Formats: sequence, C-alpha cells, structure tokens
Amino acid sequence: MSVPRIYHTLTVLADGKVLVTGGKNGATVLSSAEVYDPSTGIWTIVGSMNTQRYHHRASILANGSVLVTGGDDGSIRLSSTELYNPVTSTWTITGNMISARYRHIECVLQDGAVLVAGGWNGASYVSSAELYNPLTGTWTLTGSLTTGREAAAASILPSGNVIILGGYNGIALNSVELYNWTTNIWTTTGTMTDRRNVPTARALANGLVLVSGGENGTILSSAELYDWSTGIWTATGSMNVARKYHVPALLADGNVLIAGGQDSSSTFNSAELYNPSAGSWTMTSSMNVARGEESRASILTDGTVLVVGGQDSSGCLSSAELYI
Repeated sequence: MSVPRIYHTLTVLADGKVLVTGGKNGATVLSSAEVYDPSTGIWTIVGSMNTQRYHHRASILANGSVLVTGGDDGSIRLSSTELYNPVTSTWTITGNMISARYRHIECVLQDGAVLVAGGWNGASYVSSAELYNPLTGTWTLTGSLTTGREAAAASILPSGNVIILGGYNGIALNSVELYNWTTNIWTTTGTMTDRRNVPTARALANGLVLVSGGENGTILSSAELYDWSTGIWTATGSMNVARKYHVPALLADGNVLIAGGQDSSSTFNSAELYNPSAGSWTMTSSMNVARGEESRASILTDGTVLVVGGQDSSGCLSSAELYI
C-alpha cells in the first residue's frame, strides 16, 4: 500500500478489486483510501473519505457502492457515514447514524439493509442497533442488544439472521445474541464456554459457526462451534498457537485459514488451517511478515487470500501478501 495502516477496512468490490479505507499510521488517523487490482498487483490511491477514521466498518451494497460507518477521528467517536462510488472513485456523505459508535459490528442483510450494532461511544458500551436504508440514505433504530459490547464478532447464519458473540463491556464476554432480520428482535442464545474479547467468527459450509482465539485476561487457543439449529456450543480442536487480532478466511475447500495475530509479548507470522470434517488444526506456510493489531484479510474472486497491513515490532505495515 501507499500508506502503512492498522485498524483499517478491506472490502472486495464488484469488479474484483479491493478497497482499503482509513485506519491509523502511528498516531496519525487516516482519511485516505486505495484500491488493489489483483490483475496487476498494483495499489492506486483513490479519493479520500470526508472524515479521517479508524476502528470504523465497511460493507458493499447491492448497487456496488461501499458504505463506511462510524469509527474514531482521533478525538471523538463518530456517527457519520459515507459512500464510496467505485465508478467515479468519489466519496459522498450519507445519513448520520443515530448513535456514535466504533468497534461495532456491521452486516448486510438479505433485504439489502445494513445492520450496525454495539460498539463504544466514548462514554458507554452501546446496546442499540440501527438499520441503514440504501434507497433513502437514512438510519432507523431497530431492536437493541441485551448486552452492550464492543469488539464482538458477528456472522450471517444460513437463515439470514445475524449472530453476535463475545466482545467486551468492562470484561470479556461469553454471551451470544441472535438478530432476527424479519422481526427486528434480538434474543439471547447459548453462551460460549470461554469469554472472548476480539475473537474471530466464520460461518462454515456445514452451517455451523467457528469461533477461535481472542482474550479474557489470557490469550486463547481454544475454538468452539455453534449450531444455530439447537443454540448449542461444542468445543472443537484448539489452534496450535494462542492468538488474538488474527485474521480468518473461509477457503473454497471449506477449510478456514487463520493467519497472524499476537499474544501478550509477540506478533506472529504463523498460519494454520481448520478442517471442519476432522475438527482439527494444522500449521500451514507462514506469512512473510508478522502481523498483529488487526491486519485485514479478504477472499479474492480467484480464491486467493489477500492480507493487508497490521503491525509488527517495528511499527505499522504497508505491505500486503497473498495466500494461494
């Protein structure tokens, strides 16, 4: 990339290119954005956001635009949102969220609306949730979480409902909630065995949800599976390395790739694969660079995995690499 970044976003566009937005470079909060072209391996700076932000979220809409929400500009938590037009490489401001929030979750629902929930507003852990209507550019409140939380993981279930799990609200959480996108109601479901702040979650091809790592005062190697049809969690094989701030990717063969992350003293370049059939992890080839502090990963249209940015012992990273 042109700029080293942590706490940025990574979004695959409709044409297969990849948009990176914002983040931090040391103490500097960024408004710049750049696009990666997999066909050439080249990054190109595109129009900057109207607001510098980190710990924000981004989602691609049905019309190909990218919605960026919230975050922190270095002094306050943000309620502002904006849209990136990949045809013109321009940014426009859209409706403000009702609540300022960062480290929230964001998901595109089956009807095209965008759900945001939770986060931190600078004074409290947010329990409210909102829906963005891409047709009107406006936000409306929807059902609130039972427990306010930041740094949770979320995933879309086969039913179209959203699961949010773990996170932090003064302590690491093991509570789990489900959002019914047809009734707009959150309900609690089975709790995880381990409390997990900054975990990762990926919905598997078999319909189960895999959660791995995170921290609760201890850096975790454990992993669990959620069966949404029963609401029950079961333990599965532990990772070979306890880690937080790692990046997950669901591969075309159904395996899950976990790469990088850190513990309390080291940043990792190691990577491992979870086999859902065996319920076990095996080490795979390591990244060229150790990456912690929330690097980002996305699956490209050819099935390769792009990992971007993060931080190692020398500082913020501008490098990117591909897992093939």
